[in-house]
Amino acid sequence: MTDTATLAGLDPATLADVLRVAGSADFDRWQEQIKRTGGCSDPIRLVGQTKTLDPATGTVLHAYSTTQEPGGMLRVACGNRRASRCPSCAWTYAGDTFHLIRAGLVGDPAKGTPHTIRDHPRVFATLTAPSFGPVHNRPGTRPCRCGARHREDDPVLGTPLDPESYDYAGAVLWNNHASDLWRYFTIYLRREIARRAGLTQKDAHEQSRVAYGKVAEYQKRGAVHFHAVIRFDGPEGPDDLPPAWATLDLLTDAIRAAAARVAVDVPPAGDQPARTLRWGTQLDVRPVKAFGDGSEITELAVASYVAKYATKAAETTGATDAPVHCRTCRGTGRSPRYDRADSALGRCTTCQGTGLGEDLARLEIPEHARRLMTACVDLQPLYRERQLARWAHMLGFRGHFSTKSRRYSTTLGAMRQVRADYRAAQQREALGLPDPDANPEATTLTLAHWTYAGHGHTPGESWLAANIHRDIQHNRETAREALADMPNHEMEGEW
Repeated sequence: MTDTATLAGLDPATLADVLRVAGSADFDRWQEQIKRTGGCSDPIRLVGQTKTLDPATGTVLHAYSTTQEPGGMLRVACGNRRASRCPSCAWTYAGDTFHLIRAGLVGDPAKGTPHTIRDHPRVFATLTAPSFGPVHNRPGTRPCRCGARHREDDPVLGTPLDPESYDYAGAVLWNNHASDLWRYFTIYLRREIARRAGLTQKDAHEQSRVAYGKVAEYQKRGAVHFHAVIRFDGPEGPDDLPPAWATLDLLTDAIRAAAARVAVDVPPAGDQPARTLRWGTQLDVRPVKAFGDGSEITELAVASYVAKYATKAAETTGATDAPVHCRTCRGTGRSPRYDRADSALGRCTTCQGTGLGEDLARLEIPEHARRLMTACVDLQPLYRERQLARWAHMLGFRGHFSTKSRRYSTTLGAMRQVRADYRAAQQREALGLPDPDANPEATTLTLAHWTYAGHGHTPGESWLAANIHRDIQHNRETAREALADMPNHEMEGEW
């Protein structure tokens, strides 16, 4: 598992801890726990015990206690979706998102969608933010406005040409209201569909349904935009074909019209003027192809693209991946005990009213990200209910990164439950316990008590867990390449 050459590059303290863990008597069991988490970077530590009884006789069929585990603790995966926090758990989350999106495109009866869904009109739409000032970019074959031709990895990309005139307040307020813009978009979309079909909204709703799955992504400039799979269904949802009037062209036109109608008014506050927030003019709507015909917008390509960005956040722009607000006042700057705006008693004593738990000037982040985060903190007193300081590390965005309509396909929770049921069945088989699905009368009673005992690794454990994750990922890549070489095999993107 470990590479001896890489051990030489460790600092003495980490190397000593690696040798301590690897030389312990229960290392094999520790390694088994970490493999079971997929090499989780920040596992949850639990202390407790469980007993499985025969309810009829009271006989103990199986007993387990963490006292027999390494360190007296059981380690379970943290489940964090963000790749910057835990690559292992983020990989699982991305895989679940891939199958969720794919099920709504190609169909999967086990996930609530029939294969006939491929005959439904479907588009891949991208809704972007407006301009808040000119930034360095790569406009095709032309040079940037600054006169230079930037490399693809040039750190200056996305930063303002003139930071002093850039509308940082408008940028973070737009991010903060992006979820409201999306909500209004879905409302107007149904209205525009009914208008183009020559029907009332009630009649259009009785004849068709609109389903979607979307993900948020940060552009280099720090503005959020949304990628969405939008699909026409019949009145009964994905199992029903849409009516004849529900065409791809009608759906595309309705999306463009709905996006143009959306407007969210932000009242003036302090030195900030009244604003009307809208979608940007760069709206992209493309049909999703059922099979590869030279088009990049295929079902599997779309599912892979959405899954890829479901595990990313503002850290892709250089911002921190952890909150920077004061935990005592939750970023409000006001005392949780005294709500007196004109009194010293109304100020949070922990952050002295700043709403910050970190000094932004000392963070090792790009200046553009720092200015966006600072704008969130500066605007907090003016727009208290928007919780801008609390979401400064997200550059103001406070919505969910991955969402879907109810009937698009299955849910992430349902897929997690299937995985948990599968592992429980494996455990029952290994312990020789009865299967309640095979024999409903052979029921068992489980008594359990668990206590949270912390999270994370020691430095040596962290290094070893990273190697375990690397080996698991390598094995997955090898297996995927082997499947790709098999004839008539349909690759499922990256998962």
